[in-house]
Amino acid sequence: MFSTDELEKYARVMIWGMQKARKDPFVKNDIVLVRTDKSCAPLANLLYENLIRMGINPVVRINLPEEMEKTFFSNAADHQLEFRIPGDEELYSALNGLISLLGPESLTHLRDIDPSRIGKYAVTKKYLRDILEKRESKGLFGWSLCLYPTLELASKADLSVEEYREQIVKAVYLDNDDPVEVWQGIFEKSGKAKDWLDSLDVVYFHILSENTDLRVYPGIKRRWLGVSGHNIPSFELFLSPDCRMTNGVFYADQPSYRSGNYVRGVRLEFRDGRVVASSAEEGEDFLSKQLELDAGASYLGEFSLTDKRFSRIDKFMAHTLYDENFGGPNGNCHVALGASYADTYASDSGEELSPDLKKELGFNDSALHWDLVSTEKKTVYAYLKNGDKITIYDDGMFAMEDL
Repeated sequence: MFSTDELEKYARVMIWGMQKARKDPFVKNDIVLVRTDKSCAPLANLLYENLIRMGINPVVRINLPEEMEKTFFSNAADHQLEFRIPGDEELYSALNGLISLLGPESLTHLRDIDPSRIGKYAVTKKYLRDILEKRESKGLFGWSLCLYPTLELASKADLSVEEYREQIVKAVYLDNDDPVEVWQGIFEKSGKAKDWLDSLDVVYFHILSENTDLRVYPGIKRRWLGVSGHNIPSFELFLSPDCRMTNGVFYADQPSYRSGNYVRGVRLEFRDGRVVASSAEEGEDFLSKQLELDAGASYLGEFSLTDKRFSRIDKFMAHTLYDENFGGPNGNCHVALGASYADTYASDSGEELSPDLKKELGFNDSALHWDLVSTEKKTVYAYLKNGDKITIYDDGMFAMEDL
């Protein structure tokens, strides 16, 4: 698997990511939750050691093993699906950081579970996500997550474990003497791209590829985010659009795994924000059920573009963290059904995005957030309020000369 040197670099990159993702610096006695799959123990151990040396108070939680997770969703009564663990609210209300280590040993163990049961559980846990969003908006919390290679991931991606590991090494720049320095450079370059995109007074974006013809309206008081340290790796730049105004067709040529289900060839048709027709070459029934999860599940929560000059990911990885950051020959564009990101709200006065304001501005609210990725060659145009039409993305790259 990873060498000791690669693991030590990985741990340093993850701490850099968590620190970058928080507005205020970490200080002694801050509380950081390390949430990990059991397969990630070698990396979790090094992270724990580094956090202790920083004077941080690390709290470690092992994610439910896949067999136990299947047992839970197969047998839990409604009151158990809706059960709130005592102490969770208190812990999350005090968290300053979170690092999640993902190393799933099964991607299909929940395949036969009714998606509505998983959805009910997700709705129950949403209050914890809301707590962390509020803390993050105040600069009190930062988070990051990463992936660890497993036989299951490699198998589902049709790669050997070594090939899968090599993709992670490339994507995280663990083959560089100082990967943190590389990430800092990507962070700064992406900042230039975000500033450029934010400077444009856009009415709507028009995404055109062989099978996609979509108009996405950013709405007002939006800002582009990305390469913030939240995900390692992360090369995408994204915003949460006005969910009420999306129109046209989006086609995701890249497959995805969700809740144990394999879905491929998703086609979504939007009218006035809402999905009015959908199909999939595989997993269509599951797609339909996800769109009915709650009132916001059939609206967009995210619009994203990845520049292939940053991303060295060039293979399907069977995990959204990597697949939504695919570089390859054409970069990628992806959208997410469901929840929007509150931190894409651009406030001049530091005003918080209240539930009423969120609704007024067209930010979507849902327990679902499902990224669907197009790697087709595409062009993205921006139609500006002054009547101009400009190209912002072509041939897998942002249309900036000095990036």
